[in-house]
Amino acid sequence: MTIEAVEETTLNTRLARVWEELEERLERVPILKRLAEGDVTLEDYTRLLFNLRQQVVDGTPWISRAASNFDAEHFALRSAAIRHAEEEHRDHLMLERDYVAVGGSLDDLRRGRKNIGSEALSGYMFHYASRPNPIGLLGAMFVIEGLGAKRAAGWAGRFQEVLGLADNQVHFMRYHQEADAQHTGALDAILASDLIDDDAADEIVRCAQVVARLYALQLEELDR
Repeated sequence: MTIEAVEETTLNTRLARVWEELEERLERVPILKRLAEGDVTLEDYTRLLFNLRQQVVDGTPWISRAASNFDAEHFALRSAAIRHAEEEHRDHLMLERDYVAVGGSLDDLRRGRKNIGSEALSGYMFHYASRPNPIGLLGAMFVIEGLGAKRAAGWAGRFQEVLGLADNQVHFMRYHQEADAQHTGALDAILASDLIDDDAADEIVRCAQVVARLYALQLEELDR
């Protein structure tokens, strides 16, 4: 096998392909397309927050479930998951404050239900987190934390530019640029460690592929 062929099969290269496919799909998501074109409305932003909240509130529970299913040989991953769950368990409260700040009803938000894509995404995450040593979830984190670190602040800035929103109305998205950048740094270190063998790499890539598709689906299926 040539050096070029070896490089082609590295985990980072495979995950980069997943990210490229996700970026291409996000460009076709109606609300994000309207945002890019400057045609987005305040109702669009409110709907986006409403739909995201129903999935965000499940984040800490599935991370905690994953932590409980790592055995002693994967202690480092268990510890990382516990820290992550602790750091994110109030995230939905930030989103709720943004929603109220743009005129939304907190009672309506908390009574909301997941859309089709969010149902599929949360269902998959809890299912996978229930496996013994669910190391593939590192692929899910690659996608979700990557979106926070690389896209959330840009979306927030564009919503502010088009709609004239204040900082306290886009705090959830802006916060995740910094917080998720820290998380992706920790994730990169794990992905480069000796914890990741070939089988684990395959699981990570597969999970990233599924989560990328389902995350885009929840943005495609707002309110459905």
